[in-house]
Amino acid sequence: MAKNALYIMCDQLRWDYLSCTGHPHLKTPHIDALAKRGMLFTRGYVQSPICGPSRMSCYTGRYVSSHGASWNSYPLKVGEQTIGDHLRPLGVRTAVCGKTHVFADIKGMMRLGIQSDSPEGIRHANGGFEPFDRDDGIHPQPQNFPQNSQYNHYLRARGWSDENPWHTVANSAEDDDGNILSGWYLENSNKPARVAEPDSETPYLTRRAMDFITEAGDTPWCLHLSYIKPHWPYIAPAPYNDMYGPETHLPVSRHAAERENPNPVFAEFMNEQVSKSFCDNDTRETVLTGYMGLIKQIDDQIGTLMHFLDKDGFLEDTLIIFTSDHGDYLGDHWMGEKELFHDASARVPIIVVDPDPRADATRGTSTDMLVEAIDVAPTLLDHFGGEAKPRLLEGHSLLPVLHGKTNRLRDFVVSEYDYAMRDVRKRLNVPLDDARLTMIFDGRWKYIFAEGFDPMLYDVQTDPQEFFDLGRDPAFQNQRDRMEQLFQKWTRRNNQQTTVTDAEILSWDTKTGEAEMGILVGIRTPKELRQILD
Repeated sequence: MAKNALYIMCDQLRWDYLSCTGHPHLKTPHIDALAKRGMLFTRGYVQSPICGPSRMSCYTGRYVSSHGASWNSYPLKVGEQTIGDHLRPLGVRTAVCGKTHVFADIKGMMRLGIQSDSPEGIRHANGGFEPFDRDDGIHPQPQNFPQNSQYNHYLRARGWSDENPWHTVANSAEDDDGNILSGWYLENSNKPARVAEPDSETPYLTRRAMDFITEAGDTPWCLHLSYIKPHWPYIAPAPYNDMYGPETHLPVSRHAAERENPNPVFAEFMNEQVSKSFCDNDTRETVLTGYMGLIKQIDDQIGTLMHFLDKDGFLEDTLIIFTSDHGDYLGDHWMGEKELFHDASARVPIIVVDPDPRADATRGTSTDMLVEAIDVAPTLLDHFGGEAKPRLLEGHSLLPVLHGKTNRLRDFVVSEYDYAMRDVRKRLNVPLDDARLTMIFDGRWKYIFAEGFDPMLYDVQTDPQEFFDLGRDPAFQNQRDRMEQLFQKWTRRNNQQTTVTDAEILSWDTKTGEAEMGILVGIRTPKELRQILD
């Protein structure tokens, strides 16, 4: 039995910005090599198209409406179990290098008497992971977010005396007159960050991952290596900042029909400032140059990490998962950022490399079966020999797919988005509790339920670029009804009964159980009791 696992996540990496998923100009040979050694899932979908709720789903193995942390700053309930909670009882050291986006449930911890500096409190605040070197990668000026003292201390040790070198060194450029050019401004996205490439965030996290693996020694481990990039600020160090000029960029994917009487929710997201910015072609080109360079840097660091694992013999017993927490519109569909459910935003690459010989038959293959990000947690549990936990883990282990035992895990995928914190809600005058979107995709039809509005519907078979919304077309009423029925059935799932397992329920003798415990409900005589027990 293999004893280690490496769970690699990029932030805001689109599914189609790797050469193994079809990008014609962005070559990612080291990530491609993972796909050749394992299996590439080409239709993986996240459970929310923004960082926080998507990651909470990844870590808990549960849908957003199950774990409840539906926005980036919403705390994960103290009672929610995560990957670390499932693996630690199996003797697996479970740690993170990089981003989690977890906000601790401080009120819940206080109610239960859990001290924030206790081992339990520290693990909860870090999503169940040991924080070997946590860095969520958002440390702007003014410093309203918790600072990553380890990375900033590292940069200061390298000679930078800036108050917040994450911002002014790692994520800013400098002009010829010595002025700091913040990477937050999109116009600076193709300029070189001030930091030397080896000291930038991606190589730093790679080295910290290798430090952890070395320190872990013979102890079984699961490391979540969570790269911060290519998430904004979109700025890369030289030489990655200008490797990819406009001639290497994918053409923008948008259609005038999308702006002709659109669904009101979609219309308001197209009116967001970030969407307007990415509709400017010069801005889009500037950002794409930096975005692609950041991905290339990640690929090079994957190569460095794989060489380390191979040299020290770890590849023979380490399960490797490579994925992203969501995509990036990058101007497609007249949008910037993420937040809605077009493939540019909700679809991610998922690569699984299983060292088990049972996976040999599927090595180097790809599949278009529907998978979800919540499948990662049960896959890791399965890898370490843990018992399956239906309902508590709403995803499915991917190992049976790699081992050739099944080619179908589900009939549809689900993604959810809570836009209560966005100005879109106010502009649409939507009550807080109604500011919810849910996407159901069955492999052909993508249906988005929007409380208070008509649904959106796309036929990706005839409209693979998702330009034409059929949500109000009378000719597709039957499809909308069918998809709504799938949605309603999904909402009725048994997702809260998590403290009792199916095995425990099935082991209960429904005929004699209560009587054997001395609970004699409706028994008229001792003779009748004996008849029941016999």
